[in-house]
Amino acid sequence: MIMDYPILFHLSFLFVPLFILLISFSTIEVVNGGFSVKLFRKNSTNVPHLLDTVISPTRADIGLHIIELSFGNPPTKYYGVMDTGSSLIWTQCLPCENCFPQKDPYFDPKKSSTYTSVYCQEDECNRLEANVRQCSSQNQCGYRYSYGDSSRTQGLLALDTITLESSSGGVIPLQYMIFGCGHNNLGNFDNKLMGIVGLGRGPLSLISQIGPSFGGRRFSHCLVPYFSDYYSPSIMSFGSGSEVVGDGVVSTPLITKESKPFYYVTLKGISVGDTYLSLHSSSKGNMIIDSGTTLTFLPQKFHDQLVDEVKKQVPLQPIIDDPQFGGKLCYRTFDLQEPIITTHFEGADIQLKPTQTFYEAKFHVLCFAFGSISSDFGIYGNLAQTNYLIGFDLEREVVSFKATQCNLHHSLV
Repeated sequence: MIMDYPILFHLSFLFVPLFILLISFSTIEVVNGGFSVKLFRKNSTNVPHLLDTVISPTRADIGLHIIELSFGNPPTKYYGVMDTGSSLIWTQCLPCENCFPQKDPYFDPKKSSTYTSVYCQEDECNRLEANVRQCSSQNQCGYRYSYGDSSRTQGLLALDTITLESSSGGVIPLQYMIFGCGHNNLGNFDNKLMGIVGLGRGPLSLISQIGPSFGGRRFSHCLVPYFSDYYSPSIMSFGSGSEVVGDGVVSTPLITKESKPFYYVTLKGISVGDTYLSLHSSSKGNMIIDSGTTLTFLPQKFHDQLVDEVKKQVPLQPIIDDPQFGGKLCYRTFDLQEPIITTHFEGADIQLKPTQTFYEAKFHVLCFAFGSISSDFGIYGNLAQTNYLIGFDLEREVVSFKATQCNLHHSLV
């Protein structure tokens, strides 16, 4: 989910995959100064509670990944969008002047003994980007964030304890965490969601804040595909021990761009089967890796070339007369075995099967999970990231990929 710098495109609210993934801090293991958590995929239908507190979301059309943690003291459960495309952690807070509906109560700062306001002259306030920073009449540090899908949050910056819980009763309290207490919010969210957990490169993101305590600013995740069983677990790890290593690992440099704290990498081209399509771009950092966006977006001309080549290699007639698919490349089928698409990043070739490049738009209709964007850079969405163990290492400035059957990736690392 990309924050506006200015407005960019984030379309995770589309009717894309029929799933929501729950990243549940319910099984935690501290390893070499870092820690790992199990990720649980949840189907969009009503199923029994996972462990003792988690309820399956009911919406089937958001294509997001959800991270569970707790705010305040005593801890209050929180479910937020896991988002490598932004850097603010925020939740809906009382008084909620204009908030989107959520099933659980809004966070009440008055009920948390560790809640602390941040004032405009304090260092924490200066970590906000100047274009989103505000100052209230009471000299409290305010913010106003908006995202490419028209979601937004406005509120006050604050400090409080963020707690990670284990099913065995153990907890990891993270004190004095900076977050946004949102009093005026708009979002295309399921009513289980309460906000967004920014995992980007900015100073206020979760990884930037906890990195010094857990062995460095690094983390990895392995996202299961949407067709997995209800309780298929996988792993998200933070700090030491989260490095992606071993046979089959490929890495590409992270490119730093001033005032834009995204995970930029360089895409050289894409192959459809054995046919290579060059992006014809000399620009470094022309793709953003974003877990808050479902589809992958490419510059218009290159996207059109890719679609034309996919049409040549899929031995089916595409749907061209159904307006509900909005001009997308779709096929009436429940299974595709080809084509194999390879994204060629600088130093890293990532092979994608149809389960990572097509989504089920409706029963027995599969649509191509690549869209076009009017800018000269693209967005690498979360569907293409499934079944890869992906490690972001901000200390070494690389992102690493390892093909992994994520729904069988059970062991904590």
